[in-house]
Amino acid sequence: MTVPGISAEPPEALRPHAEDAFAEELKALAAADDRPRPARWRLSPWAVATYLLGGVLPDGSVITPKYVGPRRIIEVAVTTLATDRALLLLGVPGTAKTWVSEHLAAAVSGDSTLLVQGTAGTAEEAVRYGWNYARLLAHGPSREALVPSPVMRAMAEGMTARVEELTRIPADVQDSLITVLSEKTLPIPELGEEVQAVRGFNLIATANDRDRGVNELSSALRRRFNTVVLPLPGTPEQEVEIVARRVDQIGRSLELPPAPDAVAEIRRVVTVFRELREGVTADGRTKLKSPSGTLSTAEAISVITGGLALAAHFGDGVLRAGDVAAGILGAVVRDPAADRTVWQEYLETVVRERDGWQDFYRACREVSR
Repeated sequence: MTVPGISAEPPEALRPHAEDAFAEELKALAAADDRPRPARWRLSPWAVATYLLGGVLPDGSVITPKYVGPRRIIEVAVTTLATDRALLLLGVPGTAKTWVSEHLAAAVSGDSTLLVQGTAGTAEEAVRYGWNYARLLAHGPSREALVPSPVMRAMAEGMTARVEELTRIPADVQDSLITVLSEKTLPIPELGEEVQAVRGFNLIATANDRDRGVNELSSALRRRFNTVVLPLPGTPEQEVEIVARRVDQIGRSLELPPAPDAVAEIRRVVTVFRELREGVTADGRTKLKSPSGTLSTAEAISVITGGLALAAHFGDGVLRAGDVAAGILGAVVRDPAADRTVWQEYLETVVRERDGWQDFYRACREVSR
């Protein structure tokens, strides 16, 4: 049925899944990929790594980088998925754990949606299986009444499952993965059956190493994973490249007009975040107090995207210091009592004295009042 005033065309997703957003690149890689592929993999390990790291194919197709960082990290992650060990991506907030997880699943299985989102309220049913209670009450336990979890579906279909924020999941729910990862089976005692993983199945989990002590992984579960630590960007240039690339992608999805000379402001935001994060100025001359927040690359992307929206809708389209000042203040001052002092000291001792930063100093002072 067509509703007046509403298009019959399917709506465009605000954030398409990786396999949809980069479908052309995945298609080009599959066509050029003549290397051995593990069972049920869409691409060979070499092609999966190329998809993540970027490159140029023999036919001239350009594969854009999805991850900017040490190549060996991605190679180890991809190789792990080709074995019988699960992969744990570990790192501080904003190190692209979820981003890498999604793109690995998209490249390996062509489907990144078999996802369990970890929270303090994640129940065991989200990891194992649940029940359609109407059918359960009417007919008793049966295959028709069973509701498979993403992990169960991945096991049955030889796909890659994802578990986000594993350390936020209660410990007893975490441990329901032990049998899945060690025996590659999922018992269904109510039916006297089990689901056995078929070749191609594996699991990617992400965890924030700042969450240690919240729901620490048991040693039995940790042994089932090969842990790969994703570091923060090693250099300012790497971080600027990451922020610029993601801001461009997000801006196009939000239909924001391109902002000329945005890189200069991106570099300034990255400099502020890195100096406060590391507790020292870029030249190493001045020690700084660090705020309570993480000031991650993801937060820098958010600040710049918000600034671009301000410039587009309430300015002349040129990204300036005034467009990012409020976003930086919100990212830095998480604890009003302690962080405000850290921020004021940084403004007065570093920003105020830095050549070419007077516009930034004035804009930050104005929003900090």
